[in-house]
Amino acid sequence: MDKMTLNYPQIPLRGTLAVPGDKSISHRAVMFGGIAKGRTTVSGFLPGEDCLRTIECFRLLGADISRNGTDLVIDSPGIDGWQEPADVLYTGNSGTTTRLMVGILAGSRVHSVLAGDESIARRPMKRVTGPLREMGADIRGRDGAQYTPLSILGGPLRPINYEMPVASAQVKSAILFAAMRADGTSVIREKEVSRDHTERMMRNFGMEVHSEDGSITLQGGQELVPVHVDVPGDISSAAFFLAAAALVPDSEVVLENVGLNPTRTGMIDVLEAMGAEFTVDMSDADDSELRGTVTIRSSSLKATEIGGDLIPRLIDEIPVIALLATQAEGTTVIRDAEELRVKETDRIAAVAEELGKLGADITPTEDGMIINGPTKLSGASLDSRGDHRIGMMAAVAALVTDSPVELKGPGCIAISYPEFFGHLDSLRGE
Repeated sequence: MDKMTLNYPQIPLRGTLAVPGDKSISHRAVMFGGIAKGRTTVSGFLPGEDCLRTIECFRLLGADISRNGTDLVIDSPGIDGWQEPADVLYTGNSGTTTRLMVGILAGSRVHSVLAGDESIARRPMKRVTGPLREMGADIRGRDGAQYTPLSILGGPLRPINYEMPVASAQVKSAILFAAMRADGTSVIREKEVSRDHTERMMRNFGMEVHSEDGSITLQGGQELVPVHVDVPGDISSAAFFLAAAALVPDSEVVLENVGLNPTRTGMIDVLEAMGAEFTVDMSDADDSELRGTVTIRSSSLKATEIGGDLIPRLIDEIPVIALLATQAEGTTVIRDAEELRVKETDRIAAVAEELGKLGADITPTEDGMIINGPTKLSGASLDSRGDHRIGMMAAVAALVTDSPVELKGPGCIAISYPEFFGHLDSLRGE
């Protein structure tokens, strides 16, 4: 679908949803299941385009992966039993697949080539390939392995003592995957803690990994033990309905089984700072990934300041937070978010330009944006720019505009939330 018209008369949003499985955890469940020798099972998997690319990569490496809806069965010969892929490992639009696979393949015994779409070809890879080369990885590609396609000749790796220059779970995870295969102990130090799904899943699969005071220590050579992975709902997907319910008058929405990993709950902190009316009920499930039910009601919002160590905990939610800020009383400042400029698109520029078309008072800065509110939003023609987060932000904005919004490129939303429009319609009683 090239474009769609979003005409949403302002009626309350009401109902209960279970948002799709967490994208980050779904990727990692397939990756660890593909590395481990034996059978891994997964429930709650996100069948979005990005995660399906990860499955296809591991199938080419020799893993037998069957899917029934959101359930997976992964039978793998283990990383030492992988076959050399007969074709390019195509990662589509998935930065997570691309960057983490580089770290995984660097310590394998196969030669492979990784490539993605035009967006991936523009995204910087040297932040991953640089430290991996320090570990002895044989990685080649455009501009000194700064860009895809990347050719990776797997082989022995040495451990690394590495200080992260930026908070990035993708970079950290790529190094950790390589460190699993290194001959010795690796240490990664973070200035600001990024999402820790990789470390948690390592422990689930029987590995010892130590995290303390911003340092992560991993002894290479440990064996993975196949397990069952139950993926919670993705809080980054839930964020769009949290925002929608807060914005649309007389709304009340219940989101069940939402992942509440402390490295991902920045959105909850922002809602609290803005004065949103919500409750969080934690599940007592015995699981390494915390989860629970979030109930949110329409609220009068106030401006806040967002920056520092909060940014890595909500980096994917900033587009919809910016939308919230357009309806909040006062001036919201978002800073320290320069990482947004190297996402699927330059999200700082994209958010400012697209919300600006609706009449938002928003000024982009080098590392964030300044938003004055509340402002009246009017319908306009918006462009998702092939970025699922921008597309969903536009759809939520259409709930509070005074006339229809035309959205170009809505199909990209399927990357992380294939059922998004169906779930939105259900909350509107349609």
